[in-house]
Amino acid sequence: MTPSKRGKKAPMAAGVDRIGALPDEILHHLLSFLPAQEAVRTCVLARRWRHVWKFTTGLRIVESEDAPRSLQDVRRFVDYLLILRGHEPLNTFEVELSDFSQDDAPYLNLWARFALLCKVRGLTLRLYHTNFLCAKLDGLPLVSRNLTTLNLRGVTLQRAFLDFSRCPALEDLRMRHCQIDVDKISSLSLKRLSIIFCRSDLDHRVTVSAPCLVSFTLDSFAGRTPLLQSMPMLESAVVELGRACTDFCHNYRSRGFCAANGGARCANCLAYSDETSNTVLLGAIYNAKHLQLISPLGMMIFARDLKSCPTFNKLKTLLLNGYWCVGPDFDALTCILKHSPVLEKLTLQLVSEEQVHKVEMKGSYSSTEKPTGISEHLKLISVKYNLVDDRVLQLLKFMCTFNIRFSFE
Repeated sequence: MTPSKRGKKAPMAAGVDRIGALPDEILHHLLSFLPAQEAVRTCVLARRWRHVWKFTTGLRIVESEDAPRSLQDVRRFVDYLLILRGHEPLNTFEVELSDFSQDDAPYLNLWARFALLCKVRGLTLRLYHTNFLCAKLDGLPLVSRNLTTLNLRGVTLQRAFLDFSRCPALEDLRMRHCQIDVDKISSLSLKRLSIIFCRSDLDHRVTVSAPCLVSFTLDSFAGRTPLLQSMPMLESAVVELGRACTDFCHNYRSRGFCAANGGARCANCLAYSDETSNTVLLGAIYNAKHLQLISPLGMMIFARDLKSCPTFNKLKTLLLNGYWCVGPDFDALTCILKHSPVLEKLTLQLVSEEQVHKVEMKGSYSSTEKPTGISEHLKLISVKYNLVDDRVLQLLKFMCTFNIRFSFE
């Protein structure tokens, strides 16, 4: 055979379905990435495709921009879909819809329970509202030995829904823009928990009991700050108290809270002093290796926790905002530094999260002097700000008392 003939390939026959020739398992996996409506449409491609969609490993109930439908049409489609599909196992089940009303909540509950019957591993419920009212999920606890990931957005959680004692495999829980009206979030298996832009209207704190957490995020919670219980396995945590938090001092002044100013205590400070727990946040997250602690001025949570400040024996990196850098005494900053004996990197962010800092100054111990009072392992201190003002000058002067010298970047 000549080289030219040997290098030629036989032409593909016209009309050959190369994708349809793939094994069933691969087709089931590929269809799981399509919206459910498109996955079902593949049944008309050829006889080979007639029932493939019934065995897809994932279902995505999402709105189509190409062919928008009313929510009633979506509900009707999903009802038929679940009846025809049966209880074949699912890896993922995702609902992402807008303009969802409370009248539609029973359908969402039904779909979620159906997914659990199909042994789903990843369950996602994302709702987008125009009236800021979250659809209420039923208050019954989830029951599944297979569920590992739960992603919730725009729903109201009540009664025992966040009791995961019957979900022994659950490791990842994400809640965003949710109304959390439960007494307790509890799980013995959970490893990652994020609560972002959520709220609670309860007159008491939501308790978080998740002793196996390795990662925790609490960002811009509206209402009373959740009460954290012990997290001995925690590695990293981000706690950002937003302005919608109700744990603020009505009489706050630049020099301290109402009790520190010698006046009568406000209602919030009185309620906080009556609580039985010594700490709300810091007493649970002190085992972390990496921490970000951010708060607006006037919030009493961290100030109150520091009165019973734990020792952060594992903490390596720490990011703090301007809340911790109030002069001239810098009591909050001093306290947490003296309770962080192995700290290696400290970042002081004197600009808001929305701003980009214009100047960064980095510091370290003077090579000729030993550190005093704080971690001897501290290798880098980064101060981020926009303008050199009295606050920045006071802070730099204060840090120099620990034998730290700075240079501009």
